Amino acid sequence: MAAIDEASGRRAASCFFEVGQREIGLSSSRASSCRISGSEGLIVRMSQYGKLRGHSGCVNTISFNPAGDLLVSGSDDTDIILWDWLAKTEKLTYPSGHQQNLFHARVMPFTDDSTIVTVGADGQVRVGQLKQGGEFITKQIGEHHDRAYKMALEPGSPHILYSCGEDGLVQHKAPCVRLNTIAIDPQNPNYFSIGGSEEYVRLYDFRKINLESSSNMNLPVDTFCPKHLLMGGEVRITGIAYSYSSELLVSYNDELIYLFENYMGLGPNPESTQPEHLDKLEQLQSYSGHRNFRTVKGVSFFGPNNEYVLSGSDCGHVFIWRKKGGEVMRIMRGDKHIVNCIEPHPHFPFLATSGIDNTIKIWTPSSSKVMQLPQYANKVIASNWRERQFYASRGEVTLSADVMMRILRLQSTQSELYANHEPSAAD
Repeated sequence: MAAIDEASGRRAASCFFEVGQREIGLSSSRASSCRISGSEGLIVRMSQYGKLRGHSGCVNTISFNPAGDLLVSGSDDTDIILWDWLAKTEKLTYPSGHQQNLFHARVMPFTDDSTIVTVGADGQVRVGQLKQGGEFITKQIGEHHDRAYKMALEPGSPHILYSCGEDGLVQHKAPCVRLNTIAIDPQNPNYFSIGGSEEYVRLYDFRKINLESSSNMNLPVDTFCPKHLLMGGEVRITGIAYSYSSELLVSYNDELIYLFENYMGLGPNPESTQPEHLDKLEQLQSYSGHRNFRTVKGVSFFGPNNEYVLSGSDCGHVFIWRKKGGEVMRIMRGDKHIVNCIEPHPHFPFLATSGIDNTIKIWTPSSSKVMQLPQYANKVIASNWRERQFYASRGEVTLSADVMMRILRLQSTQSELYANHEPSAAD
């Protein structure tokens, strides 16, 4: 503990040193802001700033507007709510027009926050537009033949978005997998990656997909997969995120989170990859301790230079890892059941999280003291590992309804126990 306290003291000192450098003109305000925002001294002071209450169902999507002053959320209740998250108040609520659960909502850039796009379990792609008088008008602009989970917005464009769904469709392309997630490379908006009901992340080039004369128009530019998952295993991908330097963060269902560098690709056809080429994958950075099994969870980078990795977990906690090395920095109670969504603020070290609860939690580095890993952290990590091992080894075993109810009651009791030991927001 003494070593931890000493390290925390050094981190806090570095923050004050950076503020001092800025005050005497030896560091620009922008550079200082970036360095301070990425400081571990802020990570270890992250605590719950407040809860946003307004939905009547699970909150499946949260995202900040480009300026970061508003938060948009969507839920099983099919409503869209715009929040003044700093004041913890609703600004506007409107029905999305979806007939089933709403899975993803985003504010389109350069629209003065007047255009919100959504996808949901009914497969619809819809757009809501703010009219004079504060009324939102919604209309359908596209449709998948099955549930649609995610969208990716073309950087800098107020008009172009890409959606993916379980029908395997992204625009005009149809791979033979049910898709859960899509992400566009911020360094090269012509590149986008998709993931779904298989082990591979597939990287495509928009320009090649549009070349109808090419016989290879549906081939990916590259593919990514951990070595031990190649050609086997019941795994699927639930979340993909790009860093500012085009690193690829991939979250696997009931597996780990992996970080891929550009040079770690397997080529357009991973089945033909040469054995010596696989040696590169031995260097993969992974992130563990959480569990991603029961729902489709996202994954994200955090910090001005992507210094950290974020994920929710089936155990109801928010996990924060140091990107380099994979050390668990924080485990924070974020939901009574499961944390699905984690949304970093676009400019400052703030977070929004949501899950099975009908509330949204806002996190800021506002604690007056250093928040260490909770005393029960090892128990949480061990429990997540045991559950993963159990499901991996049970094969086709079918549990009776009585056994399932016992397991659910045990998990509920365990969640209440963890919640009672969680430090209060006031701390």
